[in-house]
Amino acid sequence: MSKEFEGKVALVTGAASGIGAACALQLAASGTAVVVADLDEEGAKKVVAEIEAKGGKAASFRIDVSVPEEVAAMVAFAKKTFGALHLAVNNAGIGGPSAPVAEYPLDGWRKVIDINLMSVFYCMHYEIPAMLEAGGGAIVNMSSILGTQGFANSSAYVAAKHGVVGLTKTAAMEYATKNIRVTAVGPGFIETPLVTNNIDPEALKQITALHPVGRLGKPEEVAALTCFLLSDKASFITGSYHLVDGAYTAP
Repeated sequence: MSKEFEGKVALVTGAASGIGAACALQLAASGTAVVVADLDEEGAKKVVAEIEAKGGKAASFRIDVSVPEEVAAMVAFAKKTFGALHLAVNNAGIGGPSAPVAEYPLDGWRKVIDINLMSVFYCMHYEIPAMLEAGGGAIVNMSSILGTQGFANSSAYVAAKHGVVGLTKTAAMEYATKNIRVTAVGPGFIETPLVTNNIDPEALKQITALHPVGRLGKPEEVAALTCFLLSDKASFITGSYHLVDGAYTAP
């Protein structure tokens, strides 16, 4: 793999598994020093070990992304450990309860919004000043196909992912002349622990059938697009929302 990110520093949230881990691994393989951030500290350390075993640079950071002070500490850690911050993938997220709006638990709503939406604001709030110090950068916020679509019994998740798209567009406009690009990626249902551990086999078959390609996506496929959007090859791409969904949204 080319070293197109040589000399760059990235942080990836939710990087202990799934899409986040795939992004961290691909970035590191392209020369990036990566902060692997996750609430799952042991999982994050395993990803770091895998990166280092392949000759890459990485460090783990345990974080609850719903706590702004911890997000600030994560960005400070990236700067202290690797000297700067140039790239970020704000990927951490949870699925949340499954229930109609009128029956949706209030504590579940707050938790999903805090982790899936508020955290993206916190991350950019602290990442952007660090990137400005470094002369610019690029951010990918992980939304979902449900960033523009509805999905019954998932009101909090859908609302949060819609919010991520709007937040991305706004930040991109605000920093377009300051050499910071911000985009959003909308994965379909991907073979990650978030999906396979929270959806029963029969429901998973039905969801798979909603993707015209006839299968779920792979984390590496989402990471490939994410890394492209972070690269200089995407220098004229900002403020946009990009699907990796096997034609889920095409009908």
